[in-house]
Amino acid sequence: MKNTKSILAAALAAMLAYTAGAIADDAVPAGAAPEPETAAVAEAVEAATPLDFSDPEVAQGYIDGYADNVQEDPAFKENIELALATVRQDRPAYGTFWSILPAVIAILLALVTKEVYSSLFLGILAGGLLWANGAFEGTIVHVFSDGFIASIADSYNVGILVFLVLLGALVSMMNKTGASAAFGRWAETHIKSRIGAQMATIVLGLLIFVDDYFNCLTVGSVMKPVSDAKKVSRAKLAYLIDATAAPICIIAPISSWAAAVAGFAKGAGAESGFSLFISAIPWNFYAILTIVTMIFVALTGFDFGLMRKHEENAAKGDLFTSGGVVGGDTFKNANPKGRVFDLVIPVLFLIAACVVGMIYSGGYFGEDKPGFIQAFSDSDASVGLGYGSLATIIFAVFYFVVRRVVSFKSCMESLPEGFKAMVPAILILCSAWTLKAMTDSLGAKVFISQIINGPAAGLQNFLPGIIFLIAIVLAFSTGTSWGTFGILIPIVLAASLTPENTIISVSACMAGAVCGDHCSPISDTTIMASAGAGCNHVNHVNTQLPYAMLVAAVSFVAYLVAPFTNGWKAALPIAIVLMLATLGAMRGLLARKADA
Repeated sequence: MKNTKSILAAALAAMLAYTAGAIADDAVPAGAAPEPETAAVAEAVEAATPLDFSDPEVAQGYIDGYADNVQEDPAFKENIELALATVRQDRPAYGTFWSILPAVIAILLALVTKEVYSSLFLGILAGGLLWANGAFEGTIVHVFSDGFIASIADSYNVGILVFLVLLGALVSMMNKTGASAAFGRWAETHIKSRIGAQMATIVLGLLIFVDDYFNCLTVGSVMKPVSDAKKVSRAKLAYLIDATAAPICIIAPISSWAAAVAGFAKGAGAESGFSLFISAIPWNFYAILTIVTMIFVALTGFDFGLMRKHEENAAKGDLFTSGGVVGGDTFKNANPKGRVFDLVIPVLFLIAACVVGMIYSGGYFGEDKPGFIQAFSDSDASVGLGYGSLATIIFAVFYFVVRRVVSFKSCMESLPEGFKAMVPAILILCSAWTLKAMTDSLGAKVFISQIINGPAAGLQNFLPGIIFLIAIVLAFSTGTSWGTFGILIPIVLAASLTPENTIISVSACMAGAVCGDHCSPISDTTIMASAGAGCNHVNHVNTQLPYAMLVAAVSFVAYLVAPFTNGWKAALPIAIVLMLATLGAMRGLLARKADA
């Protein structure tokens, strides 16, 4: 984004998101004991024993127990100021505006440079400098030892990284089987109309929810010959592919996106990142309304904007309108041994294995034997998804070798290839975890909570809508939704007040990030959708943007209304009805204009 006013507006919006709600509960992860200083202080507060706040360890322990102390200590306001004064003797930036500067720097640089890696790193470096009061050695030690190394060495984070690598390997392995080509050949003989071709594209996109890259590659290669035969424009195919990639992955519990969001949330203090992700699914209005819009457009034949021109030309035999033919024969070099079930069986096995792994990590098969829902809620995503993905890799290797679809050597070659494919995601995750460590060490949550006790508390009901807009701007400018998650989710968890508002706000962050990524011409998913459909990239961006912006507008209204509804069971139907009413009104208006 090159417009200075837009950048400044985004910066102000980011600051507002930081100060518009209250601090999230600093829950201790299941199975972990609180820090000794925090536990000792908590016991003293409960027993009404006077505390010596001149002792730095006592002061830090009191601050670390902020969420509990604010409710249990009658003299909290006086005591927290004494504790902060002691800590600030060694770290002047602690619990002040400077504590959120690293995140603000990362956001602004990401908006200006459209590059997330260096933006996150410079934000991390700023955090280290502030923590060490500018000392070179202290900065290096804090950034690398307390930041990168501590974050990457965390067992939960390692589990998430293992899942991503194994998932990448599975995607690479399945691409070598030729199963996608087999499905495409089957579809060509069974789909009879333009509506059927579009609905088949949507259904296939809904089924391949494991990873957005895999989604784009598979759906594009399978459905291109089918949509061409039924005279669906390449621009329309690219839109359907793109709209069933990230929007599907972000509401699928078993996907690389779920693992990433759970990792960000867990690192930001959520008791269960995966449970938070599950709870946020029905509040993800953009993803759900995108699916509703796709189905409406496919069934009714209603198109608007530049897409209408492309579809009219396609009906006459011109599938491209402009930009020429992109790509060649989709199945030219495909493995001829692949069959449709070679695509379906591994995906179904992955789902089942991950579900079993999740409930196993939640104690479902233990002595206490909690119910399925309770076990799923108590599960450890990093462990459960790791179990499931490892079991699926072993099964897939055995299955493909026994079927003689690909060789054992080819299966093993998929392991490093999958790792390479996931390197960008891993870099973003590790940097985001480290940035969170920097802001935590500077007392960002304390700063936010102190402000929330003032007039900013009244804005909490508007926080989801504000966060949704910020996430759109950031993801659109950087072309990465994962980078947006990494920057904003910790802020969201520190800015929300009630448990339900926390869920809505996290969902708004995810929805806005997906929307911005969906619209951005520099997004890797958008680029891959264009390539997968064989569509000119500029044509894809220009034809998709009106649809995405329409859904975003309705989603924004839904997020403004959501905090005032009685849960998602009321909010989601309202959002869907509003979306369908808007589409119906537009269709009627454009029809009257055409008749005039």
